[in-house]
Amino acid sequence: MANCHELFIGFNEAIMLNESKKEVLRKSRDTLRDDIHSYLKEKQPDEILPKFNGQGSYMMHTIVNPIVDKDGNSEYDLDDGVYFIGEENDRKNVTTYHNWIYSAVEGRTKEQVDKNTCVRVIYADGHHIDLPIYFIIKGNCPELAHKSNGWIKSDPKEFYEWFNKKAKHNEQIRRIVRYFKAWCDKRNNDNNAVEMPSGMIMTVLAANNHSPNDRDDIAFKNTMQSIYNNLKSSFVCYRPTTPSNENLLEGFSDTRKDNILNRLDSFLFSANQSINSPNQKDACCKWQKHFGDRFS
Repeated sequence: MANCHELFIGFNEAIMLNESKKEVLRKSRDTLRDDIHSYLKEKQPDEILPKFNGQGSYMMHTIVNPIVDKDGNSEYDLDDGVYFIGEENDRKNVTTYHNWIYSAVEGRTKEQVDKNTCVRVIYADGHHIDLPIYFIIKGNCPELAHKSNGWIKSDPKEFYEWFNKKAKHNEQIRRIVRYFKAWCDKRNNDNNAVEMPSGMIMTVLAANNHSPNDRDDIAFKNTMQSIYNNLKSSFVCYRPTTPSNENLLEGFSDTRKDNILNRLDSFLFSANQSINSPNQKDACCKWQKHFGDRFS
């Protein structure tokens, strides 16, 4: 049997976001925080100044280097929550908060987009910062300012704490998540690709189905088998934190569901071939077929 564990470890090092890009994200984040405070102090001096809290893959240490597409572009990002904390009577409507944050960062970069769930600030080099906006009524769960759906209970801090607790004594879980995200990134960059699940969905699926092994190649294959079996039985993925009844796969079309299951099935076939192969070079080629040439 071909042992590709060390090749997986090398792949993990290749796909981890490097320190220079992390520093770029941190500098952009800190500059935008200053912009928001400066704007509100000047334009809304009687209002609550927000606090900030990072969220997403940056806080879970599972962020990966993006694949450079055929046009030479690559995207990597950081989510930075903007939290207004006060009494219920202090809270304005969703549109007001979106307008404040958009105005605060307007002109900072080449493009800003006011999305339903956040204000996105896009930089010329391809990275972007997402600024989701929350209001916390003291003692209650944060609520996200969603432009279409109003105020929605959502606690991203609870989510990354849930994941970090799972991975605290098992760094393999973080690597497994990165492998899945790199695979999805590769597939999303293929021509005529049907969109793969988001990084958040793959994080939940990988963490909940993690099958530990001393070898990352076997652990990844077994985790993928468990994910496939569960999705084949019932195509659902429930958020493990607030709102806990949310099915993150809800709304996926039958075509998209079939495509994802078929890709998992194809990858599992190659993974089993690879692990059972007597030749490491042949085994490596089978992994590379799905991960791309970043897998050595």
